[in-house]
Amino acid sequence: MPEIRALFWDVGGVLLSNAWDREQRMKALEHFHLDEEEFHDRHEMVVSSFERGKITLDEYLDRTVFYRSRPFTREAFKEFMFSLSQPMPDVLRFAQSLADSRKYFMGTLNNESRELNLYRIEKYGLRKIFRIFVSSCFVGFRKPERDIYRLAVDLTQIAPEECAFIDDRALNLEQASRLGMKTIEMQTLDQWKTDLEAIGVVL
Repeated sequence: MPEIRALFWDVGGVLLSNAWDREQRMKALEHFHLDEEEFHDRHEMVVSSFERGKITLDEYLDRTVFYRSRPFTREAFKEFMFSLSQPMPDVLRFAQSLADSRKYFMGTLNNESRELNLYRIEKYGLRKIFRIFVSSCFVGFRKPERDIYRLAVDLTQIAPEECAFIDDRALNLEQASRLGMKTIEMQTLDQWKTDLEAIGVVL
């Protein structure tokens, strides 16, 4: 089995809570008393552009929330969005230890909008852990599209067989596996560490 030289990590659901997934959107809808069906119809029409970096957070909010007058401000809504991001401390600590070992090239591979991604990178010190951020908002591709995995491999110039990708969704792992990357579905911390050890990733 080829030695693993690079580890790519999903962010939402692995290192941190999700940024703006259905759970977070529902919390915002409830908090601001927005109509669920109306919001999600609009969200689905623009989410691809939002996560690919084609529209800004303000443009996204113009189309999904502030296309009519509201009894709350744009800044209040954005502040609430950002507040939903929470760390997974045990995973972050372990990822930091792997980075400190200098055994592995560490990168993220995730779908997030630019403003939320940058906020989370800064807020949780991800630049101290990861050398590259293959985020949909920066590269214009989204998981599970094949091109985002190929780009991650091309940027690092490490063979797919020497890369591992960790995600909490099986669908996002399928194309990575087809490309030749080792894949791990994040379910529990103990299971994830055991799966890493099984492919030779140890401190």
